[in-house]
Amino acid sequence: MKYRINWLRACTAALFVSSLGFPGLSVALTLEQALNLAEREAPSLAAQAANQQATRSAAIPAGELPDPKLRLGLQNTPIEGESRWELGNEPMTMQMVGVMQEVPNRDKRRARIDAADAAATVADAEQAIELLQVRQETADAWITTLAIERKLALFKQLYAENELFSRAVTARLAGGRGQLADSILPKQEAVLLADQEDLLRRNETAARAALSRWIGPAASQPLTGGWPQWQDDLAHYQYNLERHPQLLAFNPMTRQAQAEIAEAVAEKTPDWGWGVDYQRRGRDFGDMVSLSVNFDLPVFSGSRQDPIIDSERSRLAQLEAEREAVLRRYNQSLATDLAEYQRLVQSLARLEQALLPLAEEKVRLAMADYRAGSGELMAVISARQELVETRLRRVDLARDRSLTNARLHFAFGDNQP
Repeated sequence: MKYRINWLRACTAALFVSSLGFPGLSVALTLEQALNLAEREAPSLAAQAANQQATRSAAIPAGELPDPKLRLGLQNTPIEGESRWELGNEPMTMQMVGVMQEVPNRDKRRARIDAADAAATVADAEQAIELLQVRQETADAWITTLAIERKLALFKQLYAENELFSRAVTARLAGGRGQLADSILPKQEAVLLADQEDLLRRNETAARAALSRWIGPAASQPLTGGWPQWQDDLAHYQYNLERHPQLLAFNPMTRQAQAEIAEAVAEKTPDWGWGVDYQRRGRDFGDMVSLSVNFDLPVFSGSRQDPIIDSERSRLAQLEAEREAVLRRYNQSLATDLAEYQRLVQSLARLEQALLPLAEEKVRLAMADYRAGSGELMAVISARQELVETRLRRVDLARDRSLTNARLHFAFGDNQP
């Protein structure tokens, strides 16, 4: 089922990418499409895939014997007397060809196999970690871009309201009420709105550049969809905390360290080797064959093998401490982000249910007082600025809620890609 879903995702992403090749065809980009594209397009994932293949290939020869050695030589060649430099006159002179094979001890070969297998598993974990990071960064960039699009969409309404406001001021002045300087205030407001819009345009360029880092040219497409929301179940997050790839990666890393300790200990066990030599003598003498066996003599383990064993054991202790540090950091992050998410949910609800209606009502009342001649124009301007800020803050709160929710989701809710 998982492979079918991944296949469907790949097909969807391929269709979306192919649609980009048609000029004039604008395809709205959903968050799910962006995530699928990131999984296909992100260079860091391609790098991790290459690393996976490299570690798997490196594991194949881990337990194999070293390559044999070819031996060639001359033995017992005279350098004095009548037969000097002659190869066939002396019975001890031989032309030799042979092979040698070094044989590391069984424990050492087993430790090398275990270390290579653990290294391949570490590469798999690093790929999973990178995939989560890519999905997290893609979601952040998409949400940030969506927030800017939402803000820019507000400005059409804000300019229209400014135009109505300007007409109301002009009508009041035409009726002989108010001051001539009042006609300047709507124009000033329009200029300030334009400045804010320009700033948003700049931020949109930066946000789309961040999104392009993960999905390429598709980042230029308009976005579609609402604010993404994922579950915020604390029990679910706590359960997945221990299963985070960053923590799971320490399991093969620990096995790799233990295998390296075993290999260091195995250095105390002698390796051995064997050799076979064929020795050809002069035609008047018979040829010969030699067999040999050699052994290492680890007689100085106190200054050679033991320090290496202690070093590998210290690395294992380092890994155990690092895992505990990562676990504590994630515990802190989970508690902090969950508290922040709950705060943002409540703040957004208060703004939509109370602050925004009150700000809109304040503008209506201030405008009514101004038209009736009992209110000041500055009160209208102030109320309108508060309303603009409240509308923009609603987008900011929705954005921050989704960003925090995304951090929780990709770290603790969807950490088994």
